[in-house]
Amino acid sequence: MSKVGIDYVTERVRAVINEITRYFVGDEEVLVKILASIIAGGHVLIEDVPGIGKTFLSKMLAKVLGLRFSRIQFTPDLLPSDIIGTKVWRPDKGNFELVLGPPIFANFVLADEVNRAPPKVQSALLEAMQEGQVTIEGETIKLPQPFIVIATQNPIELEGTYPLPEAQLDRFMIRIRLGYPRDEVELLRRRISWRSNDPTPPQVRAVLNGDELLLIRDFVESNVTVSDDVMKYIVSFNVIRRDPRVLAGPSPQGGLNGVDEYGQGYGGH
Repeated sequence: MSKVGIDYVTERVRAVINEITRYFVGDEEVLVKILASIIAGGHVLIEDVPGIGKTFLSKMLAKVLGLRFSRIQFTPDLLPSDIIGTKVWRPDKGNFELVLGPPIFANFVLADEVNRAPPKVQSALLEAMQEGQVTIEGETIKLPQPFIVIATQNPIELEGTYPLPEAQLDRFMIRIRLGYPRDEVELLRRRISWRSNDPTPPQVRAVLNGDELLLIRDFVESNVTVSDDVMKYIVSFNVIRRDPRVLAGPSPQGGLNGVDEYGQGYGGH
């Protein structure tokens, strides 16, 4: 596709939302914010209590966007090499062979319960999320594009968890809560209806693919501009949040992310 216009982008994004809401009984505004972050090239941290549908929504997003999906279940015994890979000695060849970590080499990575792993493991995502690459014993490998990380965590259970450091939080464009479904009766009704009509769970269909998502990103970056007044507002908001009573207010990266949600500025991410 050589040309992408605003009508195409609007139609594609609406198609994604419509497909997800066929199965997800939740706030549409949450979907809009997550999709806005993805289109702006950002990563998302979904933080909420268990049973809300964090993992369910993440998996649906990957399917509807038509992206290669990988799930990493973060646990205390996870190692950085389990995520990015390592070099293994091959006696028969007499050298070290680079073995890439399958979880990170995907387009859409779900870091499930990311705060269950210690900081050393969490840091394995830092370079990947910021630079779109990983370095294994001095060798740098580019990650496939688009590359999106959706992380989930439970904010109320602290036992056996390792809170994300500020450096890790700074890699996420937004930190969002799903909230309880707007209509839990409808949620139950849909489940009963599916079970009654077809024992096979319904499957979402792919609406986009990786190439289309990159085209949409390029269009947004190239054609949407931000006025000086909006940029001044974003900066003033960040300055206010850097109150001495706040341990760590928004960084300049946060300002760039604020511009990303409105338009041009994604290139500075």
